[in-house]
Amino acid sequence: MDKFTEIHTLEEYQNAIKGKAIFLFTASWCPDCIFIKPFIGEVVDKYDQYTFYVIDRDEMIDLCKELDIMGIPSFVAFENGKETGRFVSKLRKTREEIEAFIESL
Repeated sequence: MDKFTEIHTLEEYQNAIKGKAIFLFTASWCPDCIFIKPFIGEVVDKYDQYTFYVIDRDEMIDLCKELDIMGIPSFVAFENGKETGRFVSKLRKTREEIEAFIESL
């Protein structure tokens, strides 16, 4: 996840949503999150019009509750402070599904 900017505070999150951003909500113990690691960097490179951020669900559980993100990995997109799309579920996500989500924005 080295191509993602890590978010650790609510202030960082609030600043990040002002741009054209996609957030990945994850956790270190999540096997479905580990599943996407081999290809997610290539997805980030392909969609360079977005800034990609990663948020550890366990570290920022209050924000996740506020955004209604209980399943991980999950993706939420923002532009100019407004949510533009979300791919949120508890199911494993494939590269094709993640790219289809980004294309739909």
